[in-house]
Amino acid sequence: MLSENTIAIVKSTAPVLEEHGETLTRHFYKRMFTHNPEVAPFFNSANQAGGQQQKALAAAICAYAANIDNLEVLGNAVELIAQKHVSLQIKPEHYPIVGENLLESIKEVLGDAATPEIIDAWAEAYGFLTDILTGREAQIYDEQVSQTGGWEGFKNFRIDKKEKESAVITSFYLKPEDNAPLPTFKPGQYITLRVPDASGTSTTMRSYSLSDKPGRDWLRISVKRETGQDGNPDGYVSTLLHDKMEVGDTLDLAAPCGEFFLDTTEHHPRPLVLLAGGVGITPLISMLQSALDAMPERKIIFVHASINEEVQAFRDTLDHFAEAHDNLTTHYCYSAPKKDNETSFENTSFGFVTAELIESLVPERDADYYFCGPKPFMVNIYHELLGWGIPPNQVHFEFFGPRQELEQNPKKRAA
Repeated sequence: MLSENTIAIVKSTAPVLEEHGETLTRHFYKRMFTHNPEVAPFFNSANQAGGQQQKALAAAICAYAANIDNLEVLGNAVELIAQKHVSLQIKPEHYPIVGENLLESIKEVLGDAATPEIIDAWAEAYGFLTDILTGREAQIYDEQVSQTGGWEGFKNFRIDKKEKESAVITSFYLKPEDNAPLPTFKPGQYITLRVPDASGTSTTMRSYSLSDKPGRDWLRISVKRETGQDGNPDGYVSTLLHDKMEVGDTLDLAAPCGEFFLDTTEHHPRPLVLLAGGVGITPLISMLQSALDAMPERKIIFVHASINEEVQAFRDTLDHFAEAHDNLTTHYCYSAPKKDNETSFENTSFGFVTAELIESLVPERDADYYFCGPKPFMVNIYHELLGWGIPPNQVHFEFFGPRQELEQNPKKRAA
């Protein structure tokens, strides 16, 4: 356990870390990649360039400092980090590299304010956090290897089928090259791909949600082609998958991971509401299929928001599910439809997913909510549910970015 003195010192540094957090983390990453370039492949270069990774780390450091005397409140964050680390194959030997560069960065950014007493306290606090994370990560690694079809590290998979789902999304059906059985993942989890980087001298990794239900003889990912504002490709790995990878080609996969999943062993009388924005449908359609199999009597509402019908993936699949299952209601939202008449579509509205729309589909409000999509979509839904007083254990989401960006209420900012 941490000493009382260490807890007091680390907690006292929370305000200064909040003030200088992003400066510190930008310096940290630059320093680490200079001194330890071997760890660069573990980090998403696009997130580095856009500043998301620096913001996320700054938020995590501040949250750890502020709650170091009550770490139970960080349980969900610890699980998220541990799952992500395992998906990237981060091991205990990597922690000292991060720790050394973090402590040196604190010294270099804060200068004289970083007294030896503060550095010693943070060294102890980092060691304590390392023990928590590596302990949980060891459990996850053991769980992955011990189950039928499980594996350690990265394994070769071949592309068995490549199927266009919309104008921008393509599905890849992946089977193990050794034809071994596949492990049972939790619906909503993701896998990590490792591919050669643009230079051809190293590798880069990206995580993609599994978009089919467990129990198949393949793993399916459905990847959006990322483009910039000029319409040109703006995502190295997504462009590689769409334009270069074909049936028969191989990819390196780490085993499924992720803390955002639907537990199909828990059966509740309240409705299940799945809210997807754009390519955020990928984990939710896996959840939907699993729920339809495991919970045939439970009321399920599935809402998918898209720019228009051309870029929407899986509408035909969702329509088929709705026809086959009386307990499923589907609804679609288009913010910029190609057709200009709502009556041209069934179960469709024009605009965005609002509280009024959700309430029209779930008038009782009391439900289990799972949602995933672009940041504005996520922020809006999160705060609407918060305003309704939905208990936290009924609100589940996968948010790609610093948590404080989700916590900021857009309506309050506008006011």
